Amino acid sequence: MKKVKRILEKKEILPFLKARRLLSQYKKAKNFLLSENVLQIKFKERKPKGSGIWSFRINRQFRALGIFDKNGNWILFSDAVC
Repeated sequence: MKKVKRILEKKEILPFLKARRLLSQYKKAKNFLLSENVLQIKFKERKPKGSGIWSFRINRQFRALGIFDKNGNWILFSDAVC
């Protein structure tokens, strides 16, 4: 399991989450990820393994998708919430 140093979001992500009333749930899940409590949010690598795309659960319907950069930061995609 990779360790996340920081989570970086593109500027269009937060308005997207706010419009769907997911912002507080996202922040809570983000704190779980940063505190290494990954079982709560089901942080895992997407299939196919080795793709480099990781996700965590915001709620039952939505997941956040992202990739790691070389510094250990996790970068949320611009169209990440699915």
